[in-house]
Amino acid sequence: MFNKQLLQPESIVVVGGSNNTHKPGGAVVRNLISGNYSGTLRIINPKEDEVQGIKVFHDAKELPPTDLAILVVPAAACPGYVEQLAAEKGVRAFIIISAGFGEETAAGAALEQQILDTCERYGAALIGPNCIGLLNAHHHSVFTKPIPRLTPEGADFISGSGATAVFILESAVTKGLAFNSVWSVGNGKQIGIEDVLQYMDEHFNPKTDSHVKLLYIENIANPDKLLFHASSLIRKGCRIAAIKAGSSESGSRAASSHTGAIATSDSAVEALFRKAGIVRCFSREELTTVGSIFMLPELKGKNFAIVTHAGGPGVMLTDALSKGGLFVPKLEGPDVDELKSKLYPGAAVSNPIDILATGTPQHLALAIDYCENRFKNIDAIFVIFGTPGLVTLYEAYDVLHQKILECKKPIFPILPCLHTAGPEVEEFLKKGHVNFSDEVTLATALTQIMKTPSPAPPEVELYGVDIMRIRSIIDSVKTDGYLPPDRVRELLTSAGIPMVAERVSDDKEKLIRFAEQVGFPVVAKVVGPIHKSDVGGVVLGIGSKEHLSFEFDRLMKIQNARAVMVQPMLNGTELFIGAKYEPRFGHVVLCGLGGIFVEVLKDVSSGLAPLSYAEAYSMIRSLKGYKIISGTRGQQGVNEQKYAEIIVRLSTLLRFATEIKEIDINPLLASADNITAVDARILIVKPIK
Repeated sequence: MFNKQLLQPESIVVVGGSNNTHKPGGAVVRNLISGNYSGTLRIINPKEDEVQGIKVFHDAKELPPTDLAILVVPAAACPGYVEQLAAEKGVRAFIIISAGFGEETAAGAALEQQILDTCERYGAALIGPNCIGLLNAHHHSVFTKPIPRLTPEGADFISGSGATAVFILESAVTKGLAFNSVWSVGNGKQIGIEDVLQYMDEHFNPKTDSHVKLLYIENIANPDKLLFHASSLIRKGCRIAAIKAGSSESGSRAASSHTGAIATSDSAVEALFRKAGIVRCFSREELTTVGSIFMLPELKGKNFAIVTHAGGPGVMLTDALSKGGLFVPKLEGPDVDELKSKLYPGAAVSNPIDILATGTPQHLALAIDYCENRFKNIDAIFVIFGTPGLVTLYEAYDVLHQKILECKKPIFPILPCLHTAGPEVEEFLKKGHVNFSDEVTLATALTQIMKTPSPAPPEVELYGVDIMRIRSIIDSVKTDGYLPPDRVRELLTSAGIPMVAERVSDDKEKLIRFAEQVGFPVVAKVVGPIHKSDVGGVVLGIGSKEHLSFEFDRLMKIQNARAVMVQPMLNGTELFIGAKYEPRFGHVVLCGLGGIFVEVLKDVSSGLAPLSYAEAYSMIRSLKGYKIISGTRGQQGVNEQKYAEIIVRLSTLLRFATEIKEIDINPLLASADNITAVDARILIVKPIK
């Protein structure tokens, strides 16, 4: 619930406000006063008569009607204050800083629920408990520092953790990153991260609202809501980056399929962010670096010029950009020769453009001008400029300031000397700029941004997928467990996924006749054990009926063997597709190189079903092994279009068959012309009625 009393209160009471600014109650009063809160500020404290120059109310009964209450008292006292203030004083917004609620004990959770019930009964908004507060242009209702520079063009920052929010703000302030608002939702009992995004989406004004959102998430309570509103905001022109903490697992879980072993909650997060178009970050520095990049004009290409007076950082930046699939193209031709003639002897201009440690601010301006106006194959400019002790940095940074204002191409300032040139960097930031002190961190963040796809369309791709047939097959299954091979074939065929010809039987003669019909060599696989390879249950290259007869007898002696499957032996690149149902998220679809490589290399990418063709292509091209798929070193690539089509078809199948909890198609054999599913497992778990 959001209301004016929370966002733009005309009066605020701090319950537990004090003169001790080293404690939350005193610090929040200090921040409200220093933030020039223009409304009426009140304090409740039974032990003080005046707090930081403000007359104090000793009891809530004395308080006039008030819009917003900030509670900084023990948890046990909070429900009583909320009830009294809402019922008697018309308070319709609460920020509860206090801890000791559901994050700690069951008794604390009961107190938290009591507060929520009261707020819901009176139609009051609730932030917290267990948070640092809310910071916007109207009121600085936080007890922490730093207070960042606030401007409507700054970022909206929403955090599930108060302490982490402080550390992220510290990182942001040193870069010059400004903010429009900071939300610390704490336990998020009423208003969580998804709810703030929903409010920002539904009330978004492109002319007045921030276009940058940064998120620190510890728990995704409602993935669908996060996906819907993040995607909607991005389609409206916003850019969103997020950290999702707590996604790793200690070791691989025991699982019955490749997909089950690989797919984790982190795969679901990766898939959700990809679908929404959220740039995923993994550290505070990365998040604030991405946020700072968002403040610059949007990149239109992947070709960069590096202007530096220090060779080493330019080389490291070039390496980092190249590793991320971005380019530092060689500069050559008459314009390059002309620039070199205007710099000091020894300067390098092939890119990076090294103007030398003795290079002047005028040389810096000249190099930027050539990159902006003369070098047409350059999309953006990096400027690395520290303090060699040979130039006046104020003058150099003023040149950089002017060029950032004049140039149409984005300029990324990398000013590394925060210690020896602190005042000069600070003066540069005061002019409204950001600074990236480390070139490799910047390149890593840029890579994350450039590889993040646009939000996926919400439509489901239905062409060629027989939904009625799929439901008929699923509904006919009466028991949980792995489907027999014939049902697996029916399901995949209904989704339009091509499968290799096969025959399953416990009759040796039938299998021999089938092998003769399709032609030797063939493959024989035991039916029954889940991991066939582990028990010697897969035989390749069977070239005669005698050989097949021998292997049939051997395979049928394997424990739990029920039958033998025979298929023609195909050649091609082995690919993998799988999916696992994650509670609350839905099906996480994985793709990658197949065979044993999916287990050994774990080079997989993930998407959230249902998938669009654009998402499928993005998944394929984000693989480290993509060069094998596209073709490399004389090796022919596979049919990428058909691979993407199979991924989309599988995701559509899963959209209408939520009873499928795991599916593993491994391998798919791929060539330049065709892709065929060779082996598949499908685990069905029916809902409890």
